[in-house]
Amino acid sequence: MKLKKIKIAIDSPSAAGAGTISKMLAKKYNLLYCDTGKIYRFLAKKLMEKKPKNKIKYLKKISKKINLKKLKSKNLLTNEVAYVASQIAKDLRVRRMVLKFQRELAYNPPQKYKGSVLDGRDIISKVVTDANFKFYITANSRVRAKRRFLELKKLGKKVKFNEILKSIKKRDREDRTRKYSRLKKTKDSTLINTTNLSIKNSFLKVKKIIDRRLN
Repeated sequence: MKLKKIKIAIDSPSAAGAGTISKMLAKKYNLLYCDTGKIYRFLAKKLMEKKPKNKIKYLKKISKKINLKKLKSKNLLTNEVAYVASQIAKDLRVRRMVLKFQRELAYNPPQKYKGSVLDGRDIISKVVTDANFKFYITANSRVRAKRRFLELKKLGKKVKFNEILKSIKKRDREDRTRKYSRLKKTKDSTLINTTNLSIKNSFLKVKKIIDRRLN
């Protein structure tokens, strides 16, 4: 398979390793990478700071100012921001605001890139439905909670494992039952369970599938 531009779409529940794997794929194949969950976190953080009366009007204004650089802030990684992000992500109006930005990244990455890799909750089912490679990455909730716990501890955050686990399970329920863009594995995506795999081995498993089709 010879492709002018590669499009990789990855869906996953939180802390399954999709973000790290996506970054490794971006580096390996010279792809533009975007963690689309960070977009909702960015909007959530702005809402928390501004507390506007008309949330949708404010988000519409702010959504036009999103760029990849702004999504790298470590201030977006708190549980409080994650919770607000999960709430606004339920709103179809907000998802429509974000969709245009996501598709622009996926379909029109800068010339220096050979394609794109996006990860989130509805990338395969809604955002890049014709992606060349589609993966659903998951792991059991305790393993994911441990990963998130260690990630936050490394950032100097004071966190408790049980609270992280409770938060992960709650987020899973919301992601899988919300009215719009539910997290689900599509029939045409490849399942990668990282519960018993290191990040390196998870990456190599995905890379092997991509290389087999490219070559």
